[in-house]
Amino acid sequence: MIDADGLRFLNGYERWATGRILDAAAGIDAATWQRPNVVGERGIGGILVHHLGAHQRWRHYLSGSEEQPRPEDEPLIGLVELGERWAAEWAAMDAWLGSLSPATLEVRHEGTAMWQALLHLYNHGTQHRSEVAAVLTDVGRSPGDLDLVDFAELEARREG
Repeated sequence: MIDADGLRFLNGYERWATGRILDAAAGIDAATWQRPNVVGERGIGGILVHHLGAHQRWRHYLSGSEEQPRPEDEPLIGLVELGERWAAEWAAMDAWLGSLSPATLEVRHEGTAMWQALLHLYNHGTQHRSEVAAVLTDVGRSPGDLDLVDFAELEARREG
């Protein structure tokens, strides 16, 4: 089992790694943002919007909200708006994670403990960041290393 502190660490990693992706994508042209590529029909923008939508839906579902955001069903947004929506999502997730108790993390949703569903959420993000990182690297805009240990080392330096 992972506790709320571990989940907050993973949320920080999600923010850091996704931020690196968004920074690397800054300045790409609209055609590259939208173009289907080797990882699928969605293109960089579509993949990143799906990643955000999945993050929002899991938080809403696990917190008991009836709302189920689907930004993938809206017209494709640009990078600036996507960054703004991610900032709001990270703030909402930070606040919600801060409210979770050990008992809450054991609550089961359709047979899966909440902490397991949250680990799935962060693993899902890793998949999509990897897809986008490969495409960005192919167009000369690599985000660099996105390893969790790199984030952990940065956090240790900040704390120490």
